[in-house]
Amino acid sequence: MTHEIPRRNFLKAAGVGAAAIPFAGLVTPIAGKPMSGPLRVGLVGCGGRGTGAAMQALAADKDVILYAMGDLFADRLASSHASLQENFQNRVQVEESRRFTGFDAYQKVIAEVDVILFATPPAFRAAHIAAAVEAGLHVFCEKPVAVDAFGVRSVLETAKLARQKGLSLASGFCWRAAYGHRALYDRVHSGGIGEVRHVYATYLTGGLWYKERQPEWTDLEYQLRNWLYYTALSGDHITEQAIHSIDKIMWAKQDVPPVSATALGGRQVRTEAKWGNIYDHFGVLYEWEDGTMGHMQCRQQNGTHMENLDRIVGANGVAFIDGWANHFETTGDFPWKYAGPSNDMYQTEHDELFASIRAGAAMNQGEAMAHSTLAALMGRMSAYTGQRITWEQALNSQEKLTPDHWAFGPGVPAPIAQPGVTKFF
Repeated sequence: MTHEIPRRNFLKAAGVGAAAIPFAGLVTPIAGKPMSGPLRVGLVGCGGRGTGAAMQALAADKDVILYAMGDLFADRLASSHASLQENFQNRVQVEESRRFTGFDAYQKVIAEVDVILFATPPAFRAAHIAAAVEAGLHVFCEKPVAVDAFGVRSVLETAKLARQKGLSLASGFCWRAAYGHRALYDRVHSGGIGEVRHVYATYLTGGLWYKERQPEWTDLEYQLRNWLYYTALSGDHITEQAIHSIDKIMWAKQDVPPVSATALGGRQVRTEAKWGNIYDHFGVLYEWEDGTMGHMQCRQQNGTHMENLDRIVGANGVAFIDGWANHFETTGDFPWKYAGPSNDMYQTEHDELFASIRAGAAMNQGEAMAHSTLAALMGRMSAYTGQRITWEQALNSQEKLTPDHWAFGPGVPAPIAQPGVTKFF
């Protein structure tokens, strides 16, 4: 999603169809205080995904106004603001005094708004969510929610606090808002393919963007401009991108955590220093207490076959998803093919979030999004160390990748993991 594209197709669907297929699995409404009148929304993280989230928030509710914005970099904020203003004109009411930059920008935005959207690099999200919920804000946060177990544990505590306060805490696991996916997983969960025994998922893509270093950038600014390629900032691409497939594996198992992960991975083609310290491919075997196995393969390598597939093998059939082709079917004893409506899943996320806020029936996806993040992290931990990692080991890991204090200057450490040498902490 890029903010240079004017008036996306999702605007056509604003406010319609959200109730066509009820939200599946993740939330139980929490009693809260209904909100009427204008809702002041803040955006923190003004890249393409953040700008898209702001557009979707504005399209979700006619009484939403964008009131404050924050980003580490003034150029990103200015570009995002211009694009949003062009598309929504008088509903973008971000005066210059409410445009904040720097590492503390999120705190200043929190002080101005009722609802906040977080689309910063993943390293910042756990702390940002915690501050927003503590301040009594409703939150939308992109995935993943952390880059290490410290962050996951923080989000689990924040989710409890949001529940106590009756606040909505919504995640960016967008496939859970897609009508075709919801229909298929509902069929799986209701026994349409029998007992689930194996789940197989792929997220195979080419390479992504890179920003050439500028003379005035410090080491940390250079890394943050290219945050995808640093484990301490992104969590590696298994956590930042392929987590969608891992989340769908978790969904197939009704969010029951796996017992363990055994993984491999490495750097075959992205070996230059410009690519930081992340891997370019992973393969993970997840195992559950009931004997179910889940396999996930992902890579980011140019010139290779690309696909985004999910296969759920049951005792009486197989469920199949081609996410990019919007194809959903099951085979076996009770064959079925989805023929219902399609939707813009990004828009539906926000339609449902703002509907929950208006109704005072808060949606809380905090635990599920933290658990899917941890499932991705345990795959990375296993691949980096070459060891089998259990869920309890991952949850209690003492590896801390994010600094206690952020300041421009030296970059974050970026050692390249070596299986069999790199230790688990």
